[in-house]
Amino acid sequence: MKKSIIKLGLLAALLSFQTACNTSLELDPTSVITNESFWKTEDDARGGLTSLYVKQRSLASLNLFIWGEARSEVMEWGKVSGTLDYDRYYLNTLSSVSAGPSWQAVYSAINDANLILKYVPNISFANEANKNDLLAQAYVSRAFLYFVLVKTWGEVPIRTEPVEGAEPDVIQKARSSQEQVFTLIKDDLEKANALFSSYSFIKSRNYWSKAGVQALKADVYLWTAKRLSGGNADFQTALTACDEVAKADVSLLPNYADLFEYGNKNNNEVIMAIGNKEFEIGNNYFANLYSSRLPNEIDPTTNEIIGQTSGGMVWTVTDLAKNQFKDGDLRKAASVLDMPAPGFYPTLIIKGRGTLISGVRYFTSDFVIYRYADVLLMKAEAKNGLGQDPSTEMNLVRQRAYGAAYEANKFVNGSNVQNDQAILQERLLELMFEGKRWWDLVRFHKAFELVPTLEGRANQKHLEYFPISEQVLSLEPLVEQTNGY
Repeated sequence: MKKSIIKLGLLAALLSFQTACNTSLELDPTSVITNESFWKTEDDARGGLTSLYVKQRSLASLNLFIWGEARSEVMEWGKVSGTLDYDRYYLNTLSSVSAGPSWQAVYSAINDANLILKYVPNISFANEANKNDLLAQAYVSRAFLYFVLVKTWGEVPIRTEPVEGAEPDVIQKARSSQEQVFTLIKDDLEKANALFSSYSFIKSRNYWSKAGVQALKADVYLWTAKRLSGGNADFQTALTACDEVAKADVSLLPNYADLFEYGNKNNNEVIMAIGNKEFEIGNNYFANLYSSRLPNEIDPTTNEIIGQTSGGMVWTVTDLAKNQFKDGDLRKAASVLDMPAPGFYPTLIIKGRGTLISGVRYFTSDFVIYRYADVLLMKAEAKNGLGQDPSTEMNLVRQRAYGAAYEANKFVNGSNVQNDQAILQERLLELMFEGKRWWDLVRFHKAFELVPTLEGRANQKHLEYFPISEQVLSLEPLVEQTNGY
């Protein structure tokens, strides 16, 4: 046991060293820690996979929310606490010197995936299916990470070999076209799908699975259908992928609010969630959605009200977003809490509120990457793209959302444009605060229409992407800034 702990510790040190090579380019080819010392056993392979998941969890603590939602019309800053410079996202005033999180942490995780894909095929496993599942998780993780990159920055460098030394052709890469990046993403998804042995979930829904591959595949092909002229062929692939997800043990929970109960993690609606546990890591981004300045009489044990918060409430929901909920929509009460009281901000976000332990709130709710309602809405989007009626999927989501008020809010098939508008709106209400909205707006080509701070700026198409930071530009001389920034 002691030997295993020491070996995993050395592996972690090696991975950290290689991460430093990838992100700072301060290389030390004479280091005594080398890959020849590792990647020999099944335990080594699992240690490498653990590192890959840890880095994905680190991204989910804040960055995925900033990249995927912060620039939309949903959040605003500074009404309660200081802005911490987060207002640059909602105001869409990013620049190379104020660019937000850089892509370095994403490439660090990609490097872990590349190490696994290089070395694990040569490692003997007691069970070959377990080896294939591990490789599949590395492939789908890499596809997911590149999908985050291409949605956030557009053209990005492609690195499929691990950084292990000072070879400039491995370290220094120019940006590749979006088409090239998506070719890699789609190839990785096919490899992952072929390697997974079944639609069962591995250990829990906090690990990538065959169902997760198909959900990501649907997302990817919807993006290329709408953003890269993939058209009907890509809509059809997305539709088929959504149907494949249904082969797994997934379903809509009857009660929307139950999705976000801390004790109900890994419920049947979840397809892939990045797991968090109290005492393992620090708070995630939801800590910035709460205020510690709440009335003392709030009861922390009830579900209807928030209780002890311990957060900072730098971010607040906009009235524009909150007021999109119609009367009778049960999702509102599970998403925000209106609590007017003298001297207090009246609205709190209650999704992802974590758990209360000895009077201290730990913001360690899982970050859900995909759940079944998301897939149903992607299926509706794909069907509409193909000229088919999306009513079945839309109404499955609305039945749960409205309960007794469903008949008055039933979706009725309309024109392609009307349906697309309704699907985008449904995604706002269903997935609010889950790190989806900005990317949805970009995919639907609606960012300049629906984000107030982007109105009248439609000629500035570069604003659909984040700028590349000055730090990255200085460390990676082959990388050029996005035109317009």
